[in-house]
Amino acid sequence: MLRRSRRRLMLAILLPILLLLVSLYSIIDGAISIPVADLLAVLKGQQESVYRTIIIDLRIPRVLVGMLVGACLAASGALLQGVMKNPLADPGIIGVSAGGGMAAMITMVMLPQFSYLLPITAFIGAFVTAIVIYAMAWEHGASPVKIVLAGVAVNALLGAVTNGIMVVFSDRVQAVLPWLSGGLNGRSWHHLEFMAPYALIGLVLCLFAIQPANLLLLGDDSARLLGQRVEVQRFLLIVLAALLAGAAVSVAGLVGFVGLVVPHMIRLLIGEDYRFLLPYSMIGGAALVVFADGIARSWFDPIELPVGILLAVIGAPFFLYLLKRKGRVLT
Repeated sequence: MLRRSRRRLMLAILLPILLLLVSLYSIIDGAISIPVADLLAVLKGQQESVYRTIIIDLRIPRVLVGMLVGACLAASGALLQGVMKNPLADPGIIGVSAGGGMAAMITMVMLPQFSYLLPITAFIGAFVTAIVIYAMAWEHGASPVKIVLAGVAVNALLGAVTNGIMVVFSDRVQAVLPWLSGGLNGRSWHHLEFMAPYALIGLVLCLFAIQPANLLLLGDDSARLLGQRVEVQRFLLIVLAALLAGAAVSVAGLVGFVGLVVPHMIRLLIGEDYRFLLPYSMIGGAALVVFADGIARSWFDPIELPVGILLAVIGAPFFLYLLKRKGRVLT
């Protein structure tokens, strides 16, 4: 217990420092490297140069969007893993992100006049998908194996529908293709203003989700004995997870594995107490997405790799390892 408390204290110190360092790296590195002294001068308003445009108009909003996307996905994954009692639950793997992505694509391709409703439509798609998966897996309880299998099936179905939309509206999807891979290319202050209200509302609501999430860890029977309305709380947590996933998808596209990798690593270090798991996962998810985006933007020059592809390369082996490690428990 003492060791776990020390780890919590250490992460409380190290994670914000890590986020600050990767944000600094993402701002100063790229096709044009910016000296730290020039960055400080621009931030102080002492330098009017091309650096100012790059820093203020391009890189800072992109970093802030990446922070919100990573925090939302990691928090969504942490909530889904608790609600579904499944360490493999993730908005991308079980299809929640795909549901939000399909709804967002329908809005962008078929109803572009309602593009200002993109976060709301993405949330609705993510929420309906999460409910369908949970309902399909429910039979005197939702087993981890059934949730994964239902999620894979729903994910495949949503992928087929998305591909069908792309074929039917092939003349309109060219601008949407990078979004499907998941990326932050071209994200600006406009995109930050676009998603921030939904993302911040969801992240603030996570503070109120800590107690019910912890009570659900005790098991349904124990939670009921403590006077909790288990199914209502589970439903509300799924709604919150869908809101977070939808907010991220609406701007960054189908970015996967953040909600799997980050909460699971944090859980291994400090345990399942959501008082620590949720805020630490938010910071860790923000740091992971910002760092991965910095690498995707600068290491593959002259092309810019979508961050979703890079995160899939990182996350897929981790998922296979986790599936192997947890296999006996899941069955």
